[in-house]
Amino acid sequence: MAMLRSKRSDEAFKRTMRSGTAGGQHMREPVELRRQRIMSVVESRGAVKVSVLAAELDVSVVTVRRDVEELTRAGRLRRGHGVARPLREPAGAAPVPAPRGGEPAGEGGAVALVVPERHSYLYETLHGARSVLEEAGIRIALHIAPQSAGAERPLVERALADGARGLLIAPRWRHALSEERDYGWLADVDVPTVLMERRPRPGSALHALDSVCSDHWYGVHLAVEHLVALGHRRIVLAARDDSPTARTVRAAFAGIAAGHPEVADWTVVLSSPDAVPGPGPDEAGPAPATSAGSAGPALDLAALLRERGATAAVLHGDVDALMLVQRLAENGVQVPRDCSVVAYDDVVAALGSTPLTAVAPPKAEIGRAAAELLLHRLSGTAGAAGPVRRTELLPELKVRGSAQAITPTMD
Repeated sequence: MAMLRSKRSDEAFKRTMRSGTAGGQHMREPVELRRQRIMSVVESRGAVKVSVLAAELDVSVVTVRRDVEELTRAGRLRRGHGVARPLREPAGAAPVPAPRGGEPAGEGGAVALVVPERHSYLYETLHGARSVLEEAGIRIALHIAPQSAGAERPLVERALADGARGLLIAPRWRHALSEERDYGWLADVDVPTVLMERRPRPGSALHALDSVCSDHWYGVHLAVEHLVALGHRRIVLAARDDSPTARTVRAAFAGIAAGHPEVADWTVVLSSPDAVPGPGPDEAGPAPATSAGSAGPALDLAALLRERGATAAVLHGDVDALMLVQRLAENGVQVPRDCSVVAYDDVVAALGSTPLTAVAPPKAEIGRAAAELLLHRLSGTAGAAGPVRRTELLPELKVRGSAQAITPTMD
């Protein structure tokens, strides 16, 4: 009977839609009538994609999305990612089955988790998310994206085709253009989705997507303030340029150093010759050269410090930091005697012959918070389809032995 009612409602819906045109000319219907029609089809079918509603109503997806948001705000519908849902599921609607131990292979009811290959930073985030999902009894379908641009999209499409009920994703986004290219299709994913350790550009299609990430501006602020408090006034940032985190760190340092009244000189250079974005999505061949010399020799940090008269450096990431500190020693520059160092990231910073003071983004906590947010979206409880959340967690500064106060010189 429920299916019969649904079919009749669908036919009535389509007849009503056709009555909105006359003589081949599209007639603009009142907003409230359009919203009543949305309510009718959602209440009869259950969850309906916004794109499907737009096609049947013969209006834009943006219009339907706005209608669904208003209906949700008025307490008449529930909104998911790209989906409109009734307040109560219609009779006969089959709920998404909860995962059970011993289920057969396949991703029905699973949460898809997509992370890049060979990325130790994000693997900590992955393990944080995994701990929350496993504790909740949610089955995980892990997808490792290769390093090519756009590799995440087919993995997500496969996961959705296999019935994934939610998505946690940390795209590699080596290249800013690759990031922009992913905004469109990620915004159209029709299951609850949370970005991990990624913050989309303000005003982009993903601005209104749930995300949890580190506040890297604050992390850079911690590093600069620590060095300034020790008396350093000339500071170098040697950073990667092949990830959203790297781009944020570079921009944050430039802004903070330029505006700091006690920083007399600063510069930003590439920490490693292979730490560049590489070809864009439509390009092939070697990475284009940058001002830092992407295809050139390794950074001679000792020479740069002498040239700038710098007494301190912030080094991103911490593997590059350990290697740069080794090269400094080979060139007669001792840390922290001759140069104070703060690493950005704290995977291996403590393991060097000189343990490095480091900014530690809360990577595992990012994963846990993202998974908890996704579980909230999937819960179906009151408020589960509430406002989009853009959560930022603050990094910490782990003070070790690689930075010291400048010793005043006697004239």
